[in-house]
Amino acid sequence: MKKMLAGLVLVTVFAGSAQAGNAIMEEAQGVFEPIPSEIPAIEGNLATPVKVELGKMLYFEPRLSKSGLISCNFCHNVGMGGDDFQETSVGHGWQKGPRNAPTVLNSVYNMAQFWDGRAEDLKEQAKGPIQASVEMNNTPEGAVKTLKSMPGYVEIFAKAFPNENDSVTFDNMAAAIEVFEATLITPDSRFDKFLRGDVAALNDEEQKGLAVFMEKGCVDCHGGLNMGGEGYFAFGVVDRPADDIMQGDKGRAKVTAEASDEYVFKAPTLRNVELTPPYFHSGKVWSLADAVKLMGTAQLGTELTAEEESLIVSFLNSTTGKQPVVVYPILPASTDETPKPFLD
Repeated sequence: MKKMLAGLVLVTVFAGSAQAGNAIMEEAQGVFEPIPSEIPAIEGNLATPVKVELGKMLYFEPRLSKSGLISCNFCHNVGMGGDDFQETSVGHGWQKGPRNAPTVLNSVYNMAQFWDGRAEDLKEQAKGPIQASVEMNNTPEGAVKTLKSMPGYVEIFAKAFPNENDSVTFDNMAAAIEVFEATLITPDSRFDKFLRGDVAALNDEEQKGLAVFMEKGCVDCHGGLNMGGEGYFAFGVVDRPADDIMQGDKGRAKVTAEASDEYVFKAPTLRNVELTPPYFHSGKVWSLADAVKLMGTAQLGTELTAEEESLIVSFLNSTTGKQPVVVYPILPASTDETPKPFLD
């Protein structure tokens, strides 16, 4: 890939002409795709309006946590780029989790979920935090008991899953959250418009940054539709980052128990990346420019110049798309049977 791009892009990157912009656009169209405007369908999980609405309610529902405080949105705030502005997320009893919260935006396009890919889809992912002791610290039985204690939920579950005698289940809860999360996409970034043929959508600096991004080989891990999320890669292909960034995390090896997967992580999406600091699985890097610099040495084996770093950051900022507008739902009233908050 890198060799293919080097010839044309390097000649044109600093030309600053319409011809140069068209050449860069043509190269980019070969390695990236724009985010579609249509909500993607989930195979085997029909997204009816009532199910999506139920999923939104559950996404914002803190009573699914044992403490009654923590919802999905607590760590994946849809008003803040889909994450929580923390190095690692805070959970039950103010415990700090081991990894930075990935953005929920465009996560439907990932090949798998979590940094280590341990969940194959958003439905499976939705079940994890509810049961994790360091996150929501509940159980499937506890979550279902909470939901069944509120007639408002029983009614909307029955509408969302009309062909089931017992519709309030942990699996259906996760299915509803999945179809809602699939709506959290960010189309129509300026970069998407550029990919669709509008050369003027990116200014000269952003086009140069895109050219450098491609020529240096960043696209090997961060190409495609979601600019990441489509493969697993060692963090430190050339030079493993310092221990204070790695935090002793061996990545995917914790899932596969394979030595070859040590320090291997799913490449994160770079879309909307300006909205999602801090960076990397440990959340130890707060500056996007510093993150770009580190990736140059760790993954590419090169010292990027200050100008190259600045150009790449300018390009990355152009990937911020139209943010989903989510109206906060009114949740069903608790009853005397609703489990009380447990703050141990």
